[in-house]
Amino acid sequence: MGAYILRRILLMIPTLFGIMAISFAVIQFAPGGPVEQVIARLTNQGGSDRLGGGGGDAGGSNFDAAGEVSSKYRGAQGLDPEFIAKLEKQFGFDKPPLERFGMMLWNYARFDFGDSYFRDISVIDLILEKMPVSISIGLWITLLSYLISIPLGIRKAVKDGSAFDVWTSGVVIVGYAIPGFLFGILLMVLFAGGSFYDWFPLRGITSDNWDQLSWPARIVDYFWHMTLPLTALVLSAFATTTLLTKNSFLEEIRKQYVVTARAKGLSERQVLYGHVFRNAMLIVVAGFPGAFISAFFTGSLLIENIFSLDGLGLLGFRSVVERDYPVVFANLYIFSLLGLFVGLLSDLIYTWVDPRIDFERRDV
Repeated sequence: MGAYILRRILLMIPTLFGIMAISFAVIQFAPGGPVEQVIARLTNQGGSDRLGGGGGDAGGSNFDAAGEVSSKYRGAQGLDPEFIAKLEKQFGFDKPPLERFGMMLWNYARFDFGDSYFRDISVIDLILEKMPVSISIGLWITLLSYLISIPLGIRKAVKDGSAFDVWTSGVVIVGYAIPGFLFGILLMVLFAGGSFYDWFPLRGITSDNWDQLSWPARIVDYFWHMTLPLTALVLSAFATTTLLTKNSFLEEIRKQYVVTARAKGLSERQVLYGHVFRNAMLIVVAGFPGAFISAFFTGSLLIENIFSLDGLGLLGFRSVVERDYPVVFANLYIFSLLGLFVGLLSDLIYTWVDPRIDFERRDV
């Protein structure tokens, strides 16, 4: 197993390099970079949707003989060329793209992500500031979906084809079909001061007087704020895990060793939890790290926006819109690296759940 782990870790290096290289190359052709963002604000042109010039931030200063700014920055006509040059130097665009990419990789290898372009804070401090919100969402969504879905999936497998299986399948399918953000808006209208009840708050994960509350009151306040976002998010996660659990158990129940166990006189409970459970839960348990990362980062973007939860999903989205490239690339690097390690962790969990699996006898 040690050799397999080492090979997987070594393969992470070219994989991570490819992810960063492709993303960096795409950015070079994206219009409305940070220099153009500043120019737009200075010239009252609005947001990046009114900025042109694809690849405008890809190179260094480019002036003609008369000292006028090149048309690569739309809206820069009439601005002092020295000012534009200072902007390029401030954002690091006075260097060739390959040199900037090499410097970025060297810094990221040492986990030095620099400072945000438009916020007076280092990128790592900004990420750490937003992380508690995303951890809260990801952890609770994953735990709730597993605690509800696994017992329900087992019951549906045992009662396959019954009335219970039919009506719960209908509920699960409807839950999967409804987008989480749409359900979140419905919950806001019904229970957060919309047209009906005003039972839950609209924003944040804690109240403004959090520091003045006692510990029991803080716990109540926290769950009071998290009730609607978690309910909106758990809907689709709950449906997916339930069907996965049911299908895994159905596949195992139909195998020959289950027939043999029943023929030996074992009760259905002994067959189900003594023989089927371990094999059927293999794929479910192994998918836990991936499910957590998905809920932790990507699954809560719209919910964070709707309920004003200032987490990593909302941070990443705003950074892309604002062309805050240090934050964008730092998020991409950290979560790509985390995703690669989670994939390795899932394989290790497979071997822990079922020792018969030996990855060292297989090609990576």
